[in-house]
Amino acid sequence: MSQLAIIGGTGLTKLSNFTVSRKEAIDTPYGAPSAELLWGKLGNTDCVFLPRHGEQHQFPPHKVNYRANIWALKSIGIQNVVGVAAVGGLTEKMGPKVICVADQLIDYTYGREHTFYQEPGEGVEHIDFTQPYDANLRQRLIDTANTIGLSVETTGCYGATQGPRLETAAEVQRLIRDGNDLVGMTGMPEAALAKEAGMRYANLSLVVNWGAGLTDEEITMDEIHANLEGGMQHVVNLLGNLQT
Repeated sequence: MSQLAIIGGTGLTKLSNFTVSRKEAIDTPYGAPSAELLWGKLGNTDCVFLPRHGEQHQFPPHKVNYRANIWALKSIGIQNVVGVAAVGGLTEKMGPKVICVADQLIDYTYGREHTFYQEPGEGVEHIDFTQPYDANLRQRLIDTANTIGLSVETTGCYGATQGPRLETAAEVQRLIRDGNDLVGMTGMPEAALAKEAGMRYANLSLVVNWGAGLTDEEITMDEIHANLEGGMQHVVNLLGNLQT
């Protein structure tokens, strides 16, 4: 049984070079996950794959059933989760096509089902979220990148915004003042739910555009898709060499 799951974000609804050996729809107390779970092999890596936004990219960030996704993975014995995300870059080192293994996050989302302790009688666990990402899993990603000769940023703060719209220029300046290096829409509550479930979770972000107002150019989907196409193959190569 694979102990690693990859949650794919925008640009990674399907994995190239992923050999599927099994697929299954998992029922959860929180409804259906975003898609069927796919067991298989990515390069040299045995893993389970789940497209966060659904097979047809049909779920916007604020409508993803994060609880069902994490519960489904936990229920099949997954211990390690890598959440892949397409993000905007906010600081000088985080330009388009840069890959970052984030080490911190700030949550700006609202109205999402963000905990498994939701109903009376379910109890509550106040998780320590000082370090939102697992240090050992992060280091494995970094070590794998070094082994295959892939340049990655080894630290960065991920700002999780509500979406689905992109940010205003003023909001980007606030994000920068708050200490964020990256801005995305799916980093929370995914990371916190994985922590509640006792799973090791790491974020692997691909920068696909500069944040709003940081250049004179309008952000276009053509630009985002071009950077996704150019950068996601390196993300897949990294994951395909990650040792479980």
